[in-house]
Amino acid sequence: MAASTKWFGQFFVNLFKGDLDFDVDTFKISLHTSSWTPDQDADNDWADVDNEVSGTGYTHEGATLASISVSYDSGTNILKFDVADVTWSSATITARYAVIYQREAADADSLLVCYMDFGEDVVAVSADFKITINADGVAKITVS
Repeated sequence: MAASTKWFGQFFVNLFKGDLDFDVDTFKISLHTSSWTPDQDADNDWADVDNEVSGTGYTHEGATLASISVSYDSGTNILKFDVADVTWSSATITARYAVIYQREAADADSLLVCYMDFGEDVVAVSADFKITINADGVAKITVS
């Protein structure tokens, strides 16, 4: 599935304040229906995200991300955020969005990173629901 990825604006504030640590923190990815309306400017923590999918093969709050990396290529001036592909096996769900966030014990402390818009509802009926991460990573920033 092709998806466009957008950063939450507050992510950068939280990052610069030192509230996120990609080497230590647990990061998850959750799926949401088309009834959720992302707000890049206002959404900041897990409590700001609603309309999470439910169904066979999907667990509330999504899946824990693996192989998280943040790298910088000085030749292209690109900072890249990358994770491993994610699969919900034998799932029966419908999703429009995926949200990557830092998971903490309290919802208000679980800070949002970015979200993917699939462009349309993606349906799995007793099938794998897979998010294949682009070879360029989840998202990137050109540093200038």
